[in-house]
Amino acid sequence: MENNNENKPIIDNEDLKKTRCRTLIIEGTKYRTYLTQKFVSREKWTSPDENLITSIIPGTIVTVLVRKGQKVKEGESLLILESMKMQNKILAPRDAVVKIIKVAAGQIIPKGYVMLELE
Repeated sequence: MENNNENKPIIDNEDLKKTRCRTLIIEGTKYRTYLTQKFVSREKWTSPDENLITSIIPGTIVTVLVRKGQKVKEGESLLILESMKMQNKILAPRDAVVKIIKVAAGQIIPKGYVMLELE
């Protein structure tokens, strides 16, 4: 008795479309992969705005060390954010002028919160 299933694909093309199958070519080699719903639904990466200073961890603002309109130099401390009992200095990424301060001392902020805006 001959096995006719050897040459048949395990999943036909209609099933592949439903399961979000993709073909990748890496260094000339083709790979087929299935994308999970979590991957398909993920938040797409966008280039960060260099004028926005956002929190990378949740925490409490201890001190704001700058004022609106103040000129700051690269590496200068802007504010202190306390998280997990550690105080973290938030530094200026480049020479700039403080445009907007969106936090105050004692404020609890989540991850990704915009703390300052530079110009």
